[in-house]
Amino acid sequence: MKIVCAQSVLAAREAFSTVGQTVVLPDRRIGRDDVLDADALVIRSKTRVTHDLLDGTRLAFVGTATAGFDHIDTLACAEHDVAWTAAPGCNAESVADYATAALLVWSLRRGRPLGGLCIAVIGVGQVGSRVVRRAEALGLRPLLNDPPRALAERDPVFRNLDEILPQADVVTLHVPLTDEGPFATRRMVDCRFLARLKPGALFINASRGEVVDESALHLALDGGQVSDIVLDVWDREPDIDARLLDRALIATPHIAGYSWDGKLAGTAQIYRALCGFFEVEPRWDPASVEPRARPPAAVVHAAGRPDEAVLSDMVRSTYDIEADDRALRGLGAPEGESLPERFERLRKTYPVRREFPAARVEVIGASDRLLRRAAGLGFRVPLP
Repeated sequence: MKIVCAQSVLAAREAFSTVGQTVVLPDRRIGRDDVLDADALVIRSKTRVTHDLLDGTRLAFVGTATAGFDHIDTLACAEHDVAWTAAPGCNAESVADYATAALLVWSLRRGRPLGGLCIAVIGVGQVGSRVVRRAEALGLRPLLNDPPRALAERDPVFRNLDEILPQADVVTLHVPLTDEGPFATRRMVDCRFLARLKPGALFINASRGEVVDESALHLALDGGQVSDIVLDVWDREPDIDARLLDRALIATPHIAGYSWDGKLAGTAQIYRALCGFFEVEPRWDPASVEPRARPPAAVVHAAGRPDEAVLSDMVRSTYDIEADDRALRGLGAPEGESLPERFERLRKTYPVRREFPAARVEVIGASDRLLRRAAGLGFRVPLP
């Protein structure tokens, strides 16, 4: 069996060589000639699977080690009798970490304690559900919107946008990119969506850039309907809107889900799926993969300090979202590097980042309540 893997798939050679001959290639350079005689293709989001890629090949299986799969033409796979799968939820903790860090930075910079504020979580799947738990631990009141789940579950906890947007101090998107059906998400954030927001809201997008009409976002910023934006995803990546970058409170190069733990989980999910498809006994253990850096370690003192300040220090000691922001704005960038080049370089060379549960953070003088809130954010702390 021959398996072609994208270079960005973590531990690709170690994992898939236990199944067959494994060829690892740069993501964007994978073409039809590379997979003509391959049985399986394992990728991440920078490799697009199209009719042209599949035509005339013997591919039987395509797996993407990412939660999203809008880079796979699923109709083309069906027409070529190619099974495909993604890795839903693999990076959900990572994206929830990102949203948590963004909220705490916004709170600190704007002097707005999070306790008692309302947060509209649009899309309450693998990521959104975790963001809800993090928001509650931070003292925010979540307002939930997920039309597919509302239709399927008939749970009144899911509310419509007309009801929740005017109440929300924060809006965060965690939806897939879809083009068809009654709940299509492409350009769902348009002028009408933004006009319903509570004036001065914080807007966060760590889902897909194409979900937002960026010209409408500019207008909302101009009119004060939105006070601050946090963007990890952008329309037309990597050729992103430089003016929107300048206006963002936090701007990052599509790395919210780029934790080392999330990448490894994605590889493990696709490895198991491939073994199941080809009826091969799995022989690779993800636990055997050693990270290239130790988990972050820190000591945080809590006595006499507000809970939110302590939680902010815990988060920053594990993940410094502002460092990712500075890098996209050009700090330390090579002279003459274009913004699209920088965007691509930062994704390709992203450093090892661990999720909150992997961090070794000791909290001295913490109350029982603070420890419960830290656990709600995902930290491994001794609970009362």
